[in-house]
Amino acid sequence: MLKKLLALVAMLFAVASFAAVDVNTATEAELDGIKGIGPGLSGRILEERRSAPFKDWNDFVGRVGGVGHKSAVNFSKEGLTVGGKKYSAAAAAKAEAKNQRGHKKQAPAQGADRKAQEGPGKDAAAPVTPPPESTSAASASKN
Repeated sequence: MLKKLLALVAMLFAVASFAAVDVNTATEAELDGIKGIGPGLSGRILEERRSAPFKDWNDFVGRVGGVGHKSAVNFSKEGLTVGGKKYSAAAAAKAEAKNQRGHKKQAPAQGADRKAQEGPGKDAAAPVTPPPESTSAASASKN
């Protein structure tokens, strides 16, 4: 009986250590308890939360500086939730696809700027210079 009681207490401690911490209700100490969140980041989270609660993970990532989708995945694995919901892989994939589309739209403009800075490239016509005459051909024509 004592072994069962000890096993139950051990399980309760294990569950408590992995208890979800909601970003909209957590104290600074609870946020600091999440691996990857230190005093600076927890302060930024609390400051943003004062203006309005976070609607969802995308709102959280967008409003809190220094938090990206990769760190959101890690925070969620450590027990952080937004509105009681864990960060989903689908949301991460959707955000990544959106970022990729944004980078593709910017790439041509950046390439054009780079070409303008570098000057003419391979497409510009190079001046044509005649090949130098070889010394044996020049001496043969003189004789």
